[in-house]
Amino acid sequence: MWEEPCISGEKGSGTVFFSGCNMRCVYCQNHEISSGLKGIELDDGEVKNLFLKISKSDVHNINLVTPTHYLPRLIKILSDIRKEIRVPIVYNCSGYENVALLDECRGIIDVFLTDFKYKSGQISKKYSDCSDYFQVAMTTLEKMVEIAGKPIFDDGIMKKGVILRHLILPSHKNDSMEILRSLYKRFGNDKFLVSLMSQFTPNESCQLYPEINRSVTSLEYKRVREVYEELGFEGYIQERSSATEKYIPDFDEKGEFLLDNYTIL
Repeated sequence: MWEEPCISGEKGSGTVFFSGCNMRCVYCQNHEISSGLKGIELDDGEVKNLFLKISKSDVHNINLVTPTHYLPRLIKILSDIRKEIRVPIVYNCSGYENVALLDECRGIIDVFLTDFKYKSGQISKKYSDCSDYFQVAMTTLEKMVEIAGKPIFDDGIMKKGVILRHLILPSHKNDSMEILRSLYKRFGNDKFLVSLMSQFTPNESCQLYPEINRSVTSLEYKRVREVYEELGFEGYIQERSSATEKYIPDFDEKGEFLLDNYTIL
């Protein structure tokens, strides 16, 4: 229940978390599964049954979280059952993608919910070990916009389109502002929704990186938000009260999550 409002709506998003990650950022909130590899093993038939079960339930979509490193298998699985799935399929990723594989998602993936983490190669190298993140993420975003098109909604729920998420990092407000300016220069402000997130909550690994071993300050948040609004992006701005472990999933228990931590623009 705690994705962006046009994804979770009132009925929730049918979310499937995939173990592992192709980035493993040092500050990851889902480190239990991204680097700890918590999870269960399913064969292709079991995954198909899971997706079909979610599709027949009362949720708004099937939400694939961190599916990048499983994409070749997922394309085959979803191609086999796509006509039986009754809801949109959301591809929820880091933005660091294989564009050739993404091209095979036409007619399979309806909504791309993608991160856009860094502009600076030095920062992306330090926290995610990929100095080329910005270049790859821009190419990825271009492909996603080409495949999904402009956002399409039905009764407030996104059926097609792209949502771009940016998490503001402590001490790096300038990088956040440069990302927004670069996106505007390349795409304008009407090709996708932008979800500006302030929920950064340091994990134990952040103790090795004192500059991010804290929450985002009010001033950092204010400066980035000013640029967001100045450029006229549409989407969501996350309230600073969301910077708490309350919004970090517990992968041992099911939980109920709230939608009240976003301001809709």
